Amino acid sequence: MKNIRKSHFLTLLFFLITAATFAQSELKGKVADFLTFQPIESASVYIKNTTVGSITNADGNFVLKVPQQNLQDTLVISSIGYKSFNVVITEFENGSDIYLEEDVASLDEVVIVADPRPTTGNGIVQKAIEKLPGNLPEVAYLQKGFLRHKERNKKEYKWLIESAITLYDSSYAAGAKNYLKINVDETRKSYDLRDIDSLFTYSAYLKSIGSKAGNINKNTVKTSALIEAIKWNDSRVNGLGNLFKGRLNIVRNSDVSGALFGTNTLEMHQFKLDTILVDNGRKLYKIKIEKGADFVGLSTPNIYNEGFEPKGWIYIYYDNYAIKKVEYELIAASDVQKRRSKSLFDTQTIHKLVITYKDYNGKMYPNYVYYETPKLVNTGDRSSDRIKTEAEPGFDKGEQYYYTVQEILFTDIIRDPELVSQELLQNNWDADVFSSKPYNALFWENYNVLLESKEEQKLIQDLSKRASLYKE
Repeated sequence: MKNIRKSHFLTLLFFLITAATFAQSELKGKVADFLTFQPIESASVYIKNTTVGSITNADGNFVLKVPQQNLQDTLVISSIGYKSFNVVITEFENGSDIYLEEDVASLDEVVIVADPRPTTGNGIVQKAIEKLPGNLPEVAYLQKGFLRHKERNKKEYKWLIESAITLYDSSYAAGAKNYLKINVDETRKSYDLRDIDSLFTYSAYLKSIGSKAGNINKNTVKTSALIEAIKWNDSRVNGLGNLFKGRLNIVRNSDVSGALFGTNTLEMHQFKLDTILVDNGRKLYKIKIEKGADFVGLSTPNIYNEGFEPKGWIYIYYDNYAIKKVEYELIAASDVQKRRSKSLFDTQTIHKLVITYKDYNGKMYPNYVYYETPKLVNTGDRSSDRIKTEAEPGFDKGEQYYYTVQEILFTDIIRDPELVSQELLQNNWDADVFSSKPYNALFWENYNVLLESKEEQKLIQDLSKRASLYKE
């Protein structure tokens, strides 16, 4: 308990000093396509030569809190396939609309280089994987970030968590399982109004620890045991450890056994060169991800996560083969997985992942992560783990599972060895995002967060109202 209090105190002290020393200015704007006037989602908004930045939401809007010492620096707004917008921050017209023009390079352009360049998608991706040790951080670092965790059925939001997190990574050369840590620093919002069939979850939990479920009755199971089972289910599906330490962290963990983007990636994937785009003045390959000869799996403990085929896109810088962005989906493909996905989730897309990277001092750091997956929450009757069928009274496919989404915006990079070592030793390193923490208003005053879209704002407001009524 003393270590936890000390860690919390040091984190709070750091932000108190930062807030007092560097007041923030808030920039707002909307980014749209020059020709269509359509909003551009996930455009990068950042201060040049710093780690301070954010992204646009689904409506193209952004909010960026800028430290006073950076007001004479340059604001950069960029998106893949567009020319970048650059302006000195003091000259930026706050609240204005920014229109980006398309910028596409020629696929047939030839550049004379000493090293012969691969000409196929497979060759380019393999080259990018080979160059990961040089393109990813070679020393230990910390990243501060903002997490938004959402769960909803087809009708409404059921759960929302917003937290500040810290990621520690010892370097690409060390395995993520033992040398990558996550801590949940503070919580901004936490509304939980889920209707979970906890007996079914409890049955699955007992099986995972080697106990026989038998005929479970609600009257004989302690509430504390049900809560423990629900937390176990939350963590195994949407735990931050799974997202960062497992196969879904496909670029960082490409050197682990069975990695999706490892040395044998062509056995599971085929890559087809589509075109060459431009990102902030740099050319990059746009490559289509297709299935290989075998099915793809994640080897997730206690969950059948096998029998998928991959699809998506990967964006790789032309000059140094650094991976800029990955859009990756796993679709049910085997007969077993197709039946399971249709029966339980009413969808064949079980995993949807987007990871973008930021080039800082010649190394690529995670910038934004989006992960979506369905989670089974209401499948059995109240006294067993038997799955309901559509013919039974009260069956509602829309209530059977939740769409779960985790978004992470990384807002700062710390490379100073002394600061990294201090936080590594002092932090409690608790990755449990599902346990609520006291709200600290001062902490959040100067913290960059993901801006909600108009639709999200409405749904979140509705959820907060229902949560208030629930508490009363």
